[in-house]
Amino acid sequence: MEPHVQNQPVESIQLQRQLTYSDVLRITNNFEKILGKGGFGTVYYGCIDNTHVAVKVKLLMRVHHRNLTTLVGYCYDGTNMGLIYEYMANGDLKPHLSGENTNILSWETRLQIAMDAAQGLEYLHHGCKPPIIHRDVKTTNILLNEKLRAKLADFGLSKIFPTDTDSHVSTIVAGTHGYLDPEYYTTNKLTEKTDVYSFGVVLLEIITNQPVIQNSDEMTHIRDWVSFMLAAESDIKKIVDPRLLGNYNINSVMKAIDIAMYCVSLTPSKRPTMDQVMAELKECLAIELAQRKEGCEGQTQDLNDQITILQPR
Repeated sequence: MEPHVQNQPVESIQLQRQLTYSDVLRITNNFEKILGKGGFGTVYYGCIDNTHVAVKVKLLMRVHHRNLTTLVGYCYDGTNMGLIYEYMANGDLKPHLSGENTNILSWETRLQIAMDAAQGLEYLHHGCKPPIIHRDVKTTNILLNEKLRAKLADFGLSKIFPTDTDSHVSTIVAGTHGYLDPEYYTTNKLTEKTDVYSFGVVLLEIITNQPVIQNSDEMTHIRDWVSFMLAAESDIKKIVDPRLLGNYNINSVMKAIDIAMYCVSLTPSKRPTMDQVMAELKECLAIELAQRKEGCEGQTQDLNDQITILQPR
């Protein structure tokens, strides 16, 4: 049976406390409940001071940002090492895009999730000293809280990279098939544009709800599928997730597709930086919100007209 917990703000917990291995066993009830598995080990459900937490293995670095999962504490007890993260009530993004999920994310919510993830990634690239490349950006590493606000998670493959803009790091290729930058895969040269490519793939998933790799003999990548649809001048509704039922501003969607396709360019130099991506996504969200505001005002005016007509003369 799960312990009774309250939704206490994670900020109320003493951050980055050191815990013993026995503390971790107690917090997780002997690693009873698995929340997920990533490129850096298994994540377990836990509870500290009546607060939900997620417990993970090994610490590589410390970063702090509202769009990155918060490190609550850690364990370093001999050979036993672990991390204690805040608990994200709605899990990762991937199942929320699944056709099996009956709670369809609105276009506005999807844009906000993309914005949140982009802000977390932008912080890693431009707000950390030295900068950090995530290396495994994907929908399962974007976690959602109870309000469906997103935080980037799983820094198990992250790598510090040089600060001069023309430099790169040569590494053994690591990441997830479909999200990997083709140039990084062939050259082992890691740059911040490696993350930009992966984010572009995520953004295409958010827009289309198509699988990253189509289950066919051709093994079509989502980038190639969208490119084909655009070249064929297909109706934009054939590209966008049909479950949205057309409830979106067409200009907002087209701009988001444009951003995503720049991100997944096969030539890294043609890809935008994450601060450029953030600026473009803000415009997408502003366009969408403006239409909704106009729609609400139009509905109010229609209602006022009806009231005027119904008033006795």
